[in-house]
Amino acid sequence: MNPISIAFHSYKGGTGKTTIACNFAAQLAKNGNQVGLLDLDIYAPSIQTYFEIEPKRWLNNYLNSSAELSDVIIDGSQFVKSGKFNSSPYKSEEKSTTNAGGSLWLGFSNPRSEEILQLETTGTSTAREILKKLILLKEKMLTDLKLDYLVIDTSPGIRTWSINALAISDILLLTLKSGDIDSKGTKRLVEDIYDTFTRHGSKSYLLYNRVQGYCMPPKDFLGAGNKGNNNNNIERTSWSGIESPPRFNASLGEPKLSQELGIKTISSIPCFCDIQFSEKEFLTVLNYPDHPFSYYVNQLITGIRTA
Repeated sequence: MNPISIAFHSYKGGTGKTTIACNFAAQLAKNGNQVGLLDLDIYAPSIQTYFEIEPKRWLNNYLNSSAELSDVIIDGSQFVKSGKFNSSPYKSEEKSTTNAGGSLWLGFSNPRSEEILQLETTGTSTAREILKKLILLKEKMLTDLKLDYLVIDTSPGIRTWSINALAISDILLLTLKSGDIDSKGTKRLVEDIYDTFTRHGSKSYLLYNRVQGYCMPPKDFLGAGNKGNNNNNIERTSWSGIESPPRFNASLGEPKLSQELGIKTISSIPCFCDIQFSEKEFLTVLNYPDHPFSYYVNQLITGIRTA
C-alpha cells in the first residue's frame, strides 16, 4: 500500500477534529500500522495535551530552521502500548513497534503565543516557503519512518498554514457539526479551496461529528473501576447501537449538503457528552476500547481504506 497523508480540517473551531485526529492516529498504530501524527494547527495547537508530554523541541523549531526533524519528532509507540513514553531518540534506521507491530511518531506545535508570532514574522511566513518546508517534512517522515499513514491536524478556516497543510494531503476530511453555521461555512470552504485540491487529485469527504444520537454512556461506564485502563470486559450489550449504528437524521441536512457540494459523507459520529465535556483530553480508543466512540473511529478507518 502506498503511504497516505490525511488532513483533518474544518471551517471553524469546536468541531472535535483534533480529538478525532488523535484517536484516529492512535487506533491506526494500535492496529499495526506505521503512523505519523503532526499538529499543524499552528494557531491553537493542543495535541500534546492528549499525550501528556512537554517536548524539548517543537515543529516550530523545524519550520523556522532552528532544529532538524530528528530533534522534534517523538516516538509515541510505547505510549500506544502502555500509556508511557519511551525516551529513545528518533532514528531513521530504526522503528519502535507496539505489540501489534505498529508505530506512532508525533510532532507537536508550540502553543506559546511568542512562538506562534515568530512563525508568522520570520521568512518562513511566505506561502511558497511554508509549502516547501511542509513538503520536505512530509517526504522525510514518509521515507525515514516508512509510514503507512501521515495524519495531520490543521488550523480551521482559510489561512496560509491550513491551506498548505491541505496541499500536502491526499485525503481531506472536512469536519463539521450539524447546523446552519457549519453548513454554510463548509460550503464556502469547498467553493473557495477544496474544488481546486480535488481537481489536482486530492479526495475530499465530509466528516460529521457530534451528531444527534447517543449522549451519555451507561451509568458508571467511566467509573473508577475502568478509568485509565484497557478494560475489555465492559458489557457491550449496554450499547446495543454498536451493532447497528444510528442513522443520520436526514432532517439535519447532511444528504442535501453532500449533494450540493458533490462530496461524499465518509462518517457521521454521534455526540458523546462524556467526551465532549470531559475536563481532561484523553485518548478514548486506548483508555476505553469498548466505548462506542472507539467503534466509530474504527469505522472511519475502514471508510478511509475503502474510499
